[in-house]
Amino acid sequence: MKKEYRESEIRAHYRALTLWLIEQKLTITTMESATAGQIASLITDTEGSSAVLKGAFVTYCNEAKIQQGVPADVIDTYTVYSKETAAAMAEVCRKSYKADIGVGVTGTMGNIDPANPDASVPGQVYFAVSTKMGTESFYRELAPQTNRLMYKLAVAEEIYEALAAEIFPGSLPG
Repeated sequence: MKKEYRESEIRAHYRALTLWLIEQKLTITTMESATAGQIASLITDTEGSSAVLKGAFVTYCNEAKIQQGVPADVIDTYTVYSKETAAAMAEVCRKSYKADIGVGVTGTMGNIDPANPDASVPGQVYFAVSTKMGTESFYRELAPQTNRLMYKLAVAEEIYEALAAEIFPGSLPG
């Protein structure tokens, strides 16, 4: 059965996340590839988000990830589409911005990536969350979505659900 993603629900989840981060006095940053800044955008849709979002990187190509500090050997060894690359992205952005939470996300949305055709499988997404307690990596397979925005929102929801259930269980509405 195909999982349904509802934009209004996803936006409500990110509003709750942002308000919770403000309340907890926690900061967050992202390094996004597949979502191209959608996670940071969802966070900044809530008033007061400047207190929690330290900054964000959109690193759409491999070179951009490497320029920001993702080790080239991680990408070479595991491919750009891997839990290891997502973990490196999350750790690099968290350290770069001195944030409490770093989120890294990479993957292939609706089509094969011509720059990485051998590693690119549509619908496969990797993301990681880095905190001072460590880094957790995740893998999800998405069913085809109606458009590019819905792919990005679907990934955003998967990240929110991981934050709510596994990183901060019991703290966020699920």
